[in-house]
Amino acid sequence: MFDTSVLPSVNAVLNGTSAILLVAGYAAIRRRWIGLHRAMMSTAFATSILFLISYVVYHVTQLHTVFRGEGWVVYFYYGMLISHVVLAVSVVPLAIITLRRALRADFRRHRRLARWTLPIWLYVSVTGVAIYLMLYVIYPAG
Repeated sequence: MFDTSVLPSVNAVLNGTSAILLVAGYAAIRRRWIGLHRAMMSTAFATSILFLISYVVYHVTQLHTVFRGEGWVVYFYYGMLISHVVLAVSVVPLAIITLRRALRADFRRHRRLARWTLPIWLYVSVTGVAIYLMLYVIYPAG
């Protein structure tokens, strides 16, 4: 049987990789390196799909995780977690529609939506890593 306890670490790596690819894709398009932009954003999308699969597998097979921090950090953690979850749900259709517009060469509408999609997607990727660090590294279950 596969040991799913490694999946939170895998998920953090996938989220971090996605964040790096998003920044690289943004930098590429700012320089009008369209081929590199396309490659970075497509890979970020694929990485996010792998994350989503891994996340679902982990949460279907494991009990919920309890945050072990105390004091003010609990409010910080749950504030970040709530915003992360809400925006993660919204980024799924945003990323799909943004990608679809690019694939259909509807670049005017692609750019207009990408201006919203990119910062939300980047926030979700970065806070995903931060949540992992808080749950499993800074305040691990004893």
